[in-house]
Amino acid sequence: MKASLIVALLLIAGGVFLIVRPPHYSSDQSVVKLGGFQASVRQERPIPSWVGGVILGGGVVLLGITLFKRS
Repeated sequence: MKASLIVALLLIAGGVFLIVRPPHYSSDQSVVKLGGFQASVRQERPIPSWVGGVILGGGVVLLGITLFKRS
């Protein structure tokens, strides 16, 4: 029971963090490719906020299940 409570709280904290301050990841795209010449572009993209919402929702559901089983 205690482990599921800790996991639920970690999921909630992680979900809030992803919603408030989403981290970025880099994406490389090849723009032009002529023979031996290749030009590419690197873009920094944020992780979508819906991912944080899903993680937050999962944490809330797990917290509710854990607290409901305790009583």
